[in-house]
Amino acid sequence: MLAVAALAALAVRHRTAVAAVPRELRHPVLYLPLHLGSATLALARRLPFPGARIRAGVHIEQRLVPGSPDSPPVGVVTYRRAGSAGTGGALLWIHGGGTVLGTPAMGHAWCSRVAAELDVLVVSADYRLAPEHPYPAGLDDCCRVLRWLHEHAAEWGVDPARVAVGGDSAGGGLAAALAQRAYDTGVPVRLQLLVYPMLDDRTVLRGKPDHPGFVWTAPSNRFGWTSYLGRSPQADDDRPYAAAARRPELAGLSPAWIGVGDLDILHRENVAYAARLRAAGVDCDLRVVPGMYHGADALLDGREPSMTAFRAAMLEALRAALTGPAAADPGPEVRPQPSCT
Repeated sequence: MLAVAALAALAVRHRTAVAAVPRELRHPVLYLPLHLGSATLALARRLPFPGARIRAGVHIEQRLVPGSPDSPPVGVVTYRRAGSAGTGGALLWIHGGGTVLGTPAMGHAWCSRVAAELDVLVVSADYRLAPEHPYPAGLDDCCRVLRWLHEHAAEWGVDPARVAVGGDSAGGGLAAALAQRAYDTGVPVRLQLLVYPMLDDRTVLRGKPDHPGFVWTAPSNRFGWTSYLGRSPQADDDRPYAAAARRPELAGLSPAWIGVGDLDILHRENVAYAARLRAAGVDCDLRVVPGMYHGADALLDGREPSMTAFRAAMLEALRAALTGPAAADPGPEVRPQPSCT
């Protein structure tokens, strides 16, 4: 009886929280107890995700980026408009999933849309997942793909000065860390497109969040970070690039576009990172959508105007970066830091 009463009370609290979501943004998934943990990970990895439909007229191909004696090859999916002559731009996309689940197929709709509408090459990385492969495995894989993209730019018809990195959720956090590591090693990045990114593991340590979170919840966030870091988040962690928000100096990084909803548990850390980028002199376009929760754009793009506008803003940021005039500066000078390979 006590267990039933506790579950009933939890359901009431959850429905009360959902009432804060604008009616037009409500989706059946909001009423599900989506808390990711070790007991549910195997099941979650088998569930289908929205976004797997490929835009007509886009050619996709699976490839392997060669590994090294210390790491295996990295799978990638490439997207290019059929018959494209190319504009010279490219996007390295990193899928979400809390660092513990997901595949490039999650981004088929988005990646093929970018390729179709902007006529650019899109490369989606199938990086290694935690907890089986904790930090820095996933980031190393993304760095290897970025380096490979630059090394083979001429073959793809890509201008190395017009390569962007981007991702959503955990992929956005990896993209932010990748932009930092790329800057430190002299690998040019034109734009970092960060979609409600996981930037700061210290969010887990800050007590009760402002709201319970939807789709990506506080318990899921703790599990994701613990799995990726290989240990529970701690007040001090000096490992470079483990969490993008821990980097003390942000000056010189690539321009950024950050998008998040104010009902996302990552909202506060996203806004704080944007403010730090701007204070450091980095051009940063911050888009905060009232009433938006984590992943709402993937669920409601094309069905709800604000989510359609959110995706359109992402596309326009890429259009400006990848199809406009090439950058005069070929990139930052090489710095004696860990290699992005």
